[in-house]
Order: sequence, then structure tokens, then C-alpha cells
Amino acid sequence: MAALALLLLALAVVGGADAAWCVCKSDVSDTALQKTLDYACGAGADCSSIIQNGACYNPNTVRSHCSYAANSYYQRKGQAQGACDFSGTATLTTTDPSYSGCTYPATASSAGTNSTPITSTPGTLSPPNGVFGGLGPSSNLPDNSGGFLLSAALASLLSIGICSWMALLS
Repeated sequence: MAALALLLLALAVVGGADAAWCVCKSDVSDTALQKTLDYACGAGADCSSIIQNGACYNPNTVRSHCSYAANSYYQRKGQAQGACDFSGTATLTTTDPSYSGCTYPATASSAGTNSTPITSTPGTLSPPNGVFGGLGPSSNLPDNSGGFLLSAALASLLSIGICSWMALLS
């Protein structure tokens, strides 16, 4: 019975949150959005879907690519507070921005595993040579410390759920 209670608690914590996506604002210049795109792709977002022939390459616009990259970054940071600011170029939405053939991840586990920065021709995707003076998330934590702690907490929660499920089966 205790295992069932732990499983229900784990499901309530994980399943109780409303879905949120991070998208780039429409009233921001392409230059600012390109900096956000570069930062996100260089700081851990999975940008493989927005390279040429990727599932989310079209529409081939800075705004569209920026939104995908910012959302991937935000999800990979465990939807941490401040991970969707990018110096005011992005915002949170509860409306799924996915479209035919292109799925925006809604959780850290669905945000992909490719963290290698993407390089391409000038004006498209390229990793930053450094942090763009405060462009990153509005947080006082180092870039990966909050994500690591959240990942560890989610792994623990998943372990509890699996153990609880296995206990119910036996």
C-alpha cells in the first residue's frame, strides 16, 4: 500500500504541472533573435531539428528557429524559473507551438539528447563564441547547476515510480 501511495505522489508531482513552452517574441528584431538562437544552441539546446532537412527547419526564419531553440533550452533546464527570458526576447506560452511535422518538446525528457552546438553559414545557426552579455536566462545560478539539480531530482522521482510499480507487480 505504501508503494501505491508513493506512485500516486510521483504521478501527482510529475503530471500535475501545466504544459509550458518558451517562444521568441514577435516584436523583437531578427538581430536580437539571432543572438538568442545562437546562445540557446551553444548552451545546451538540441538544435538538430532546425538544421537544413531537420523536422523543424521550415519555415526557415530566424523567429521560427529561435523559438524552437529557446524552447529546447528551457525544457532541458527543467522549465526553471528565468530559463525563458533571454534578455526579454522570449516568453512563456501554454499554447503548443508545434505544427505539422515539427513537435516542440514539452518536458526535459522529450527535449532530445543532442547537445553539440550546431554550426552553419553566417546568418543562420552558429554557436556563440562567448556569452552575449546577459543574454542567457535571468538567473544567478551558473548555467548548468540548476539543471543538474533538477535532473537529479527527476531521476530520483522516476526511480521511486519504477520501484513502486515493480512492487505493485510482485
